[in-house]
Amino acid sequence: MREINLDRLRTLLVIAELGSFAKAARALNLAPPTVSLHIKDLEARIGAPLLSRKRGQIHPTTIGETLLERARRLLADADQALDDVLRQAQGLAGRVRLGASTGAIAHLLPQALDTLSVRHPDIDVQVMVLTSRESLARLMAGTLDVGLVALPQAPMSGLELRPWRRDPIMAFVPSAWDKPAHITPAWLGHRPLILNDASTQLSRVTTEWFASSGLQPQARILLNYNDAIKSLVAAGYGATLLPHEADAPVPDERIAMRPLRPALWRHLGIAYRVGPMEPATRHVLNVLTELAVGHIPAMKKEFHTYPKNRGASPSKNE
Repeated sequence: MREINLDRLRTLLVIAELGSFAKAARALNLAPPTVSLHIKDLEARIGAPLLSRKRGQIHPTTIGETLLERARRLLADADQALDDVLRQAQGLAGRVRLGASTGAIAHLLPQALDTLSVRHPDIDVQVMVLTSRESLARLMAGTLDVGLVALPQAPMSGLELRPWRRDPIMAFVPSAWDKPAHITPAWLGHRPLILNDASTQLSRVTTEWFASSGLQPQARILLNYNDAIKSLVAAGYGATLLPHEADAPVPDERIAMRPLRPALWRHLGIAYRVGPMEPATRHVLNVLTELAVGHIPAMKKEFHTYPKNRGASPSKNE
């Protein structure tokens, strides 16, 4: 049997509810012959009568009742699907897939998600723990909508990458250690270290910081989960270098936080695909942009228009 048109099912449902072809035609704003044609078409496709006339009233047959039961669910589902799609097109609802490191998820995203839940409660943000390289690869593949990535990154065709935040990298050392007011590579390089592994931008930045003083220290352990690293620092296992957001909670009292000399910064950017952008994605980007105020002035503009392709040439991502 061929597919059944939903309009035909709706006509059948209205006739059954009103008990009249003429009333159904008026309710549906259709010509009476069109209503009759809808029923004939349905009956031809089913191969059996769907309505019967008794004493001037129209009633569904047994087969008609079976079809009506299914039709009510189908039409309700279709109406709900259309409403959901329209709400998403209007930016009232939708799903946004966002990738970020554990550090950003722990201290930056909760603020954005709180704001988003108030302004756009029906937007579902699906957060994935990803490295910058993984986020960029998924953006290119179309399986991610927004990525919070470490900078710098090589340009990639089809992706827009904007500076977002600049947060200081600090030394986190056990409180019991005898330590100076400012931490230098020379002082820290000869002590037990807990560092990020080489796959992260933070590892590359800190390696360069030590190298500026001719040092290549070896870490006792390599981890990419900042909270786990801080727990080891609190236990006296070693010291580390980690970004510290201005609004992040103060560390455990067993940890002393010291600025670096020379100073070191963690730069983050927002990455997304160029071209037409769904309203839900734009709302998420606008909320994230507010977290950049006071950090990266260039990010203060809102995402009211579609980004333009800057024609960047393909390049291998770091």
